[in-house]
Amino acid sequence: MALKPDSYVVLNDGHKMPVIGFGTYAPEQYTKEQAGEATKVAINVGYRHIDCAFIYGNEVEVGRAINAKIADGTVKREDIFYTGKLWSNNQAPERVRLALESSLKDLGLDYMDLFIIHTPVEFKPGDDPFPKDENEKLIFHNTDIRDTWKALEACKDAGLVRSIGVSNFNRKQLELILNAPGLKYKPVCNQVECHIFHNQTKLLEFCKSKDIVLVGYSVLGSSRVEGWIDQNSPHVLEDPVLNEVAKKVGRSAAQVAMRYLLQRGIVVLAKSFTAERIKQNFQLFDFQLSAEDMKRLDGINKNMRYLSIAGRNLLNTPMMMSIKALDFPA
Repeated sequence: MALKPDSYVVLNDGHKMPVIGFGTYAPEQYTKEQAGEATKVAINVGYRHIDCAFIYGNEVEVGRAINAKIADGTVKREDIFYTGKLWSNNQAPERVRLALESSLKDLGLDYMDLFIIHTPVEFKPGDDPFPKDENEKLIFHNTDIRDTWKALEACKDAGLVRSIGVSNFNRKQLELILNAPGLKYKPVCNQVECHIFHNQTKLLEFCKSKDIVLVGYSVLGSSRVEGWIDQNSPHVLEDPVLNEVAKKVGRSAAQVAMRYLLQRGIVVLAKSFTAERIKQNFQLFDFQLSAEDMKRLDGINKNMRYLSIAGRNLLNTPMMMSIKALDFPA
């Protein structure tokens, strides 16, 4: 089936997820208002899948943008597929619904289309998203992730969310949920770092075998924010093979890098705060990569994660400390 701007994947619970989403995480140099404005631009361009999270700190602005585009008649609520995420301080079962309801209030929405566990790592339950001890070290906690999952299932049954899934889970962590006694709903997706340098072949194969959609973030490598990413790590968009293929098909390296993932059945999250790039990142549907092109791009894989490179630098920002604790997908 040919990919089109309105193409979607059917999730294992029957709901439909658009194959390309707009990512709203903003590095610190961008304001929350810019995240909202970029979301409006994305909806105008044609994006219908909006990916956000509590920890991004911009749900109010992103929600306002979505509601503004509903109010001006650009879209209806049912046209939008909104993803939110459960942060690590809210994994205790009694906090899950409260966290979801709080996000819905901030967003000005009645329901989410998808709510996912942001990471398999849990912090001490409470209102502090990065709880620390007297030595400034993060305080972790050990709720059974299967109990967290049951609380997500209850949110789905309550109509607060249509689909539920996970993020940054490896195969073993997925299996823990899939084999849980009394499992009511399987995760519909696993959202992970995925790009030509880390193409997630094994995890993709496993997820497909379980009818779980792989959703890729950092699809163009990553924002090269100092303190997050090793500044000496290679740039995805500078890869010579990628650029040769892009030249051959008459497209940008970014468009080819994303199209490669789409053709492998991965849902792509594209992120930019520049109107022209937001538009270009959506123009993936009027060209195709040949089997030969796909094979060449397969060969670029280095199993290289940007986030774990940064993690090895032992940086002490709260977000970075949480990332270091992650057992990233293999």
